[in-house]
Amino acid sequence: MNLESFYEYCLSKKGVTEHFPFDQDTLVFKVGGKIFALSSLSKWEEGKPAINLKCDPDRATELRIEYDDIKPGFHMSKLHWNTVNINKTVSDVLVNQLMDHSYELVFKSLTKKLQNEILDL
Repeated sequence: MNLESFYEYCLSKKGVTEHFPFDQDTLVFKVGGKIFALSSLSKWEEGKPAINLKCDPDRATELRIEYDDIKPGFHMSKLHWNTVNINKTVSDVLVNQLMDHSYELVFKSLTKKLQNEILDL
C-alpha cells in the first residue's frame, strides 16, 4: 500500500474529511467530526508507514497476538486503537478491512441525526 491508496481509500468513504489538527505531519481522517484514521506523513517518506485505526477491544487484542505488525495505538487509547505497520506482515486487504472497521465503529457512535445527514450526502 502506498500513501496515495491509503489517502484515496479513506476519502472514498461517505462524509470523510481530512485534517491536520495536531501538526503538519499527522494526517487525520474524520467522519462526523470524530477521528477514525491517522498517520504520520514523514513515516511514509522514511519507508516506515503506519496507520492508527480504531478497533473493537476484543478484536484489537486478537490482532495484536496474531500479527507482529499490529501494536497498541501509538499516542492513543491502547484499549480502542491499534497502530498497523504497513507493507509488512499485514496484507493490504486486511488493512482495508481494518480501515472499514474503524470507520464503521466511529460512524455508529454518531447521533442518528448526524448518521442520516452523512448518508444523505
